[in-house]
Amino acid sequence: MRAVPITLTALTAALLLTACSGGDDSGSDDSGSKASASAGAAAGSACTFDGLGREVGPVDAAPAAGDTGNVTVTLTNKGAECTLDGFPAVGLSAGGDPTSVPQDPAAQKQKVTVPEQGTVTFTITYVRGESGDKSLAVKTAKFSLPGSDRTESFPWSYGDVSLKTAGAPDASVGAFTQAGD
Repeated sequence: MRAVPITLTALTAALLLTACSGGDDSGSDDSGSKASASAGAAAGSACTFDGLGREVGPVDAAPAAGDTGNVTVTLTNKGAECTLDGFPAVGLSAGGDPTSVPQDPAAQKQKVTVPEQGTVTFTITYVRGESGDKSLAVKTAKFSLPGSDRTESFPWSYGDVSLKTAGAPDASVGAFTQAGD
């Protein structure tokens, strides 16, 4: 007698799972099917700021002039799956126009697929400078996504950034990486 309830429970569970699978191939054109098709069409499209949450940190700030620091920016996908193809564009501003931060020459450009609720990061690496003519007194960092003109910014509180040459910060931006990689 004990085998009968387990068999009925397993059969009931299987029927419930089948009913919930949404595998109706009847060709009906209901709004649920349209929503699924729309979501599928958007999957894999380029990520935009509208669908991404942003957080700065963790930060490994350079403690003194000549030291290297790292600022990590984390992006969390709040929408459908999307892709990032290339590097973020980053600028450091001391109050005027931002000074462009070059791509890390050791980093490889890659196409990253970001699933719904997935996260990616990129890192800004910089050399802290002493206050004066050979450094940039950064107040704000700005960044944009590949293929986008829209920028987001965050306050820079990690000290002055050393200059390699006039107007060229001793800094670089890394490629996007999946969080956890």
